[in-house]
Amino acid sequence: MVRLKCQADTPYPPIRVKEKNLKYAAILSESYAGSGGEDTAIHTYLFQSFINDEVSSTLKEIAQVEMHHLAILASLITKLGARPYFCIDKGNKIIPWTSDYLNYTVRLKEFLLNDIMMEKATIKRYEEAIFEINDDDIKEILKRIIEDEKCHINALTYLYNKYV
Repeated sequence: MVRLKCQADTPYPPIRVKEKNLKYAAILSESYAGSGGEDTAIHTYLFQSFINDEVSSTLKEIAQVEMHHLAILASLITKLGARPYFCIDKGNKIIPWTSDYLNYTVRLKEFLLNDIMMEKATIKRYEEAIFEINDDDIKEILKRIIEDEKCHINALTYLYNKYV
């Protein structure tokens, strides 16, 4: 079996922030534990890996990379002065993470297409965060995470073309 590349080769930049900033922490909370965030991606890929042996190993590997992203975001959120709770901070409202965010589709074609769309939306959300956050250290980390997300799209597209 072909081993697909699920992570970029470039090293991650140091995890640091210029100063505490709760607004930036709130922005990152969406990518951390939102409906399309890293926690949701981890659970989605694990669920899919349990129900489909053909793509299981690649989905588990992608989930491991997403776990690393989750840890990076948790560290950033903490350094920014907030707690990495599994929720979205909307300022006046806290929205907890829920397994309702998962897409429980079991048909390979549908879930791979959904995964590709989810990864593209993740990249867009990171790009928006880069635009909103005025901290070059955070921006560099988010740009590096985007490199991994692009690898995920390539791996998922390969699986789609091979098995669908």
